[in-house]
Amino acid sequence: MENYFGGDTRRIDHAHSVTDFVEQLLKSEVGDYAVVIAAGLLHDIGIHNAEKKYNSNSGKYQEIEGPPVAREILSRLKRPSAEIDEVCQIIAHHHSPGKNESSNFKILCDADWLVNLKDEFDLNDKARLKSIIQKVFLTDSGRALASRIYVV
Repeated sequence: MENYFGGDTRRIDHAHSVTDFVEQLLKSEVGDYAVVIAAGLLHDIGIHNAEKKYNSNSGKYQEIEGPPVAREILSRLKRPSAEIDEVCQIIAHHHSPGKNESSNFKILCDADWLVNLKDEFDLNDKARLKSIIQKVFLTDSGRALASRIYVV
C-alpha cells in the first residue's frame, strides 16, 4: 500500500489510522484478522485510479477501481484466494453497505467511520452526532468507541 501510494502521505496515514481502529475493534468483535487488516490497509487503494479515470475520488469510483489493484497486491503477496476474494468484496462496496453484511465488512466500515466522522459531520452538535453514530455504525463496539471518542 505504501509503495503503491508513493508520496501520498495523506492516503497512507488514513489507511494506517483505519487499520489501527480495525485492531481495536477486533478486540471485541469477531472477525478474520488477516481479511480485516488487509481491507483496512487497502480499502481506498483505488482512489488514485478513480481520480485519473473519473476526475473524482468519490466512493462509488473507489469501489470500482480498488478491487483490481487490491487483488494484484494481495496476489503478489501470495495470500490465499478466498482471503483475496473477501477483501476485494469488502473494498467493492465499503462506501455503500447493504443488509446482512459480514462481520469483517462491518469492522472495516466502522473503522473507516471512526477516522472520517470528524470530517463528515459537525462534532459540536452532540445530539445530532449521537443520532448519526447510531445510524452509520454497524457494530456495537464501533458505536461505543465513536461515542467515547466524539461525544464524551
